[in-house]
Amino acid sequence: MMPNETTNTPILTLDSDAKLETAQSISDLTWHEIQNAYRTRRILTGMLGGIEKTENGSLIAVVYYKDFRTVIPVTEMMIHLMQDEAHDYGELALRQNKILNNMLGCEIDFLIKGLDPKTRSIVASRKEAMLKKRQIFYLDKDASGMPKVYEDRIVQARVIAVAEKVIRAEIFGVETSILARDLSFDWMGDARERFQVGNHILVRILDVRADSPEQVIVHADVKSVEGNTSKENMKKCKIQGKYAGTVEDIHKGTVFVRLSIGVNAIAHSCYDSRTVGKKDQVSFVVTHIDEERNVALGIITRIIKQTI
Repeated sequence: MMPNETTNTPILTLDSDAKLETAQSISDLTWHEIQNAYRTRRILTGMLGGIEKTENGSLIAVVYYKDFRTVIPVTEMMIHLMQDEAHDYGELALRQNKILNNMLGCEIDFLIKGLDPKTRSIVASRKEAMLKKRQIFYLDKDASGMPKVYEDRIVQARVIAVAEKVIRAEIFGVETSILARDLSFDWMGDARERFQVGNHILVRILDVRADSPEQVIVHADVKSVEGNTSKENMKKCKIQGKYAGTVEDIHKGTVFVRLSIGVNAIAHSCYDSRTVGKKDQVSFVVTHIDEERNVALGIITRIIKQTI
């Protein structure tokens, strides 16, 4: 036998008792796992890594389970778009493409629908995986007669899309939007600075309605899990006190400032001749404390550092 010919003899490693796995052996093991998942209808989780169009123009999502490419037709991605006179946002495919673009990099659950052992190609459905998870977590009851997900329970969720004022989360097969005001008790000008697609976050279930796997609605927030530190920090805040802060948002002339002492503040005027902008660092004088809203009211005396 020539020295470069392969045999079934295990690779001899520096640690003679250990076995070194080759890329091929790891790939074979993963493929075996995928075949078992197909037979047993076990839900797998992969990363949404791409969006493509087939030769006939159909949109597909490309999900990677370890190193294996999995194709999910857009019709199996569970993307529900309202289409009526009040919600006419243009061509359906373009809207679906936009939503998938925002989801790139997120985790996707899927059930395998078909395999080709020769090419090791996989076709799957996110929709079927989500419906199965809804049945398990929202409709099936435990010995006490309760489902796994219920009102006021804290659960883990996946961030699947993020915009300036809202994030989209998936909670065990159900997607829900969480507005910026429900993400934190702190003023938050841009949710993208704190949340990224692919994050796992803790949320509190505020309301859940589950009539069937196809009809499950969930509302949740993040801020009640994190807690409100502003109330305690408000004790550090004194009327006529001057504090540094950062402009988080500006809406209809109202400037929302997060003070460095951990207090939310609203400025009703600015003494600096320059126009204040988001993320500017400012000097803020407190003129009134609204204890009911846990907000300090006052005046921006000057812009310390302007964001360009």
